[in-house]
Formats: sequence, structure tokens, C-alpha cells
Amino acid sequence: MTLVPGTIRPPGRLDDVPGWFPVLDQVLFEWFLARQEATGTRGDLLEVGVYMGKSAIFLGRHGRDGENFTVCDLFEGDASDDANQAEATKSYSALTQRVFEENYLAFHDTLPRVLKGPSSIVPAEVAPASCRFVHIDASHLYEHVRDDIGAAREALLPGGIVVLDDFRSEHTPGVSVAVWEAVLTRGLRPICLSTQKLYGTWEDPGPVQDELLAMVRGREDCNLSIQQAAGHRIVRLKSKKGMQAPPFPPSRFAHRAEEVAPAKASPRGRGTTRARRFAADLLPPILTRAIRNGLSRS
Repeated sequence: MTLVPGTIRPPGRLDDVPGWFPVLDQVLFEWFLARQEATGTRGDLLEVGVYMGKSAIFLGRHGRDGENFTVCDLFEGDASDDANQAEATKSYSALTQRVFEENYLAFHDTLPRVLKGPSSIVPAEVAPASCRFVHIDASHLYEHVRDDIGAAREALLPGGIVVLDDFRSEHTPGVSVAVWEAVLTRGLRPICLSTQKLYGTWEDPGPVQDELLAMVRGREDCNLSIQQAAGHRIVRLKSKKGMQAPPFPPSRFAHRAEEVAPAKASPRGRGTTRARRFAADLLPPILTRAIRNGLSRS
């Protein structure tokens, strides 16, 4: 595997990848996906809207032999309409397919199937009833989110899970309208709500909700509340301070960060050997001697 040249600082850990993927949602992704795998549920994975790849990298660990993982994003491409183009230009101008692929390949040997274009291409590219888990985090415009929810419903297997991002953010009212419209009129059944995401299904959510509640009640790092609304049991979850993300393997470049970071943050007298090696490799001899002498006096 060879990365495209030009990456300045490859990610050493998942947290090094820019993006919005809170710890609670990492816990929930892990729980839902592990539950599917433990019950023998097989099916493909789909993410619509990848940004720099943080959640896609996480999802990629759960692909099994015979399953496909597909991601879709505009990347640096043109949007299908002026409103979507304006949104992409304002919020995601730094996103390119190359950046996503470099980040992803830092943690995985092969890329997922990459669809470059608007999310409207998904129905033609992803077989109906083929996916067990779909994550929607693309456009925030009502019409697009409405159609993305419809595409997710078509793509999901019976009992499959859809995750809808930004359903409650003040700057994404279009997502809120589309999501709650789907709950009230299109058969979407909420399983739980995190601070940013709604987890749902088009099947009976009762059994998976009961298992989820048992899991959450066994933890001390998660706040739980249950409400009733329009005939739905609404399970609300919020992380407490100190909640830890599920363990995730470091990237193939983790050693690079370790060679530099400990020297910066180490207590007095520690990390000096790595700092000297770093200086010797990258700096001219005169500067290297000056740094070595400074470290010796510290």
C-alpha cells in the first residue's frame, strides 16, 4: 500500500482525523454493529457523507468477508444544485477524495468502494435490501436529507439500522424537519437519540431498545432518559464526563507521532533520546549540536 505523496502529518490515532464523531456515538456504533455480528446478521455497510473519514475508518473495521462497504461524497466535485454547491463550498472546501483516501489507508489496507458525486446516485449504485447499517451525514438541506432517508430505507435489510446525523443542531433545521417527518409519516422508528444522531429502524424497535437499555443501565458514564412522543418510546442518551471511546488500533503511522510528541510533553529528562534522533535526522549538523547541548544541560 502506497499513500499519495503530499500528506504532511498522517494520523496516528483515530482522534487525529478531523471530524465530528463524539465518544458516545463511537460507543453506540460499536454496540449496534457488534450486536448485528453476534446475532449473525450479515449485510453491507454504507456511509453517505464522509468528510475526512473519521466515522468511515471506524465502520471499516466491521466489514466482514463477503460484505461490501460503500461511501459516497461530493469530495471536490460539483453539487447537483446551487444550494448544495454553496453549502459544500462554505463548509467542506478542504475536503478532497485524496485526503479521505490517505486518512482511510492509514488504518486499513484497502479502500471501501468510493462513489464520488451527490447522494442522489446512491439508489442506482447500492442494491435494495443489501445493507445492515447505513450512516447518513451528507447535505443538511431538507430536500436532500428527505431523499437520503428514502435511499436508506431502500438499501436496508429488514431490521437494519440507519443513523442520521445533525438531526437537532440549530444550524441544520432542514435535517430536523426531514428526520421528524420520516418518523411521523414515513414509518421510521427511533431506537435512541444521542446528542447529534438519531438511530432508527423501519422494523419494531422494541427488542433492540430493550437490549440497549440494559447495556446503558449497566454503565456509569451515560445519562439516560425515556420519554413518549406521538406513540414512540424515545430513548435519550448523553455521555458523562470521562466516557471512554471503544479501543481502536493505531494507524500504521503511529510511531511517527510517538517519536516527536513525547519529547514535547514528557517530564524533565524523559524523551530526550527521541528528540536527539529527530534532530539528527532532520536538522543541519550545527543546529543538531546546539539542540543536543541544550538537552544535555536540561
